[in-house]
Amino acid sequence: MSKILALDTSTDACSVALWQDGEVVEDFRVVPRKHIQLLLPMADALLSEAGLSARDLDAVAFGRGPGSFTGIRIATGIAQGLAFAADIPVLPVSTLAAMALEQGRLLGAERVIAALDARMDEIYWCAYRLENGLPEAMLDEQVCAASELRLMEDARWQGVGPGFNYLADMSAAVQAAITAPVLEVYPRASAMLPIAARDLACGRGLAPEDGLPVYIREGGWKKKEQQ
Repeated sequence: MSKILALDTSTDACSVALWQDGEVVEDFRVVPRKHIQLLLPMADALLSEAGLSARDLDAVAFGRGPGSFTGIRIATGIAQGLAFAADIPVLPVSTLAAMALEQGRLLGAERVIAALDARMDEIYWCAYRLENGLPEAMLDEQVCAASELRLMEDARWQGVGPGFNYLADMSAAVQAAITAPVLEVYPRASAMLPIAARDLACGRGLAPEDGLPVYIREGGWKKKEQQ
C-alpha cells in the first residue's frame, strides 16, 4: 500500500497531509503570506510524527492550481525538491477538484461546481460529476467573469468555494440551478490525497521536473468531450 505526502498553498490556507494505506493525517492552517516559512516545517513535523522520512514515501502530491500564482509556485517547488531528493514521483492535483471532492462527499452531491476568487471580478471554476467517489471534470478549468459561467446540464448543482460570493452576478439560470453554495471552502491537502492515490495507482506519477503549476488563461468554453 502507498504512502503519499500532499502539500497545498494555493490560497490563504496552508496544508500538509499524509496518506498511509488510506489513513490520513493533516495539518491545516489559514495563514496568509506565511506559506513559504511554514510549509516545509509542517511537512517535516508530519513525517516525523509518523516515524517516516521523505525516502519512505511513494510520491509527493501538490495543489497545482488554479489559485494564487505565488502560492502555487511555493507548493510546486517544495514538492519537486522533496521528490527529487527521495527519487520518487510527483502528483499534481487540481485545487478545484479537491474542493469538489471534499464538499461533494460531505454534502452527498453528485454534481458540483467549485469556484475560487480569481481577483479582478473574475472566478476560477470547473464543473464535476462525482463517479465512484472521485471527481471527474466535465470541461476544462475556466477563468471568467462570474456573469459568464454557464451550465453544462439542466440539473441541480452544488456550488462550493468563495467564487460563489459572486452568485448575484451570475445569470438567473445559474442562480436557480445552484443549491445553497458553501462559501468558506479552501483547497485542502487531505482532499487531494484520494485523487493522488488513484493517479499513482494508474501510473500517472511524473518526474519532479515535469510536475508543473497550472495557470489558467482565458479561453473558449468547451464541454470535455469537445476538447
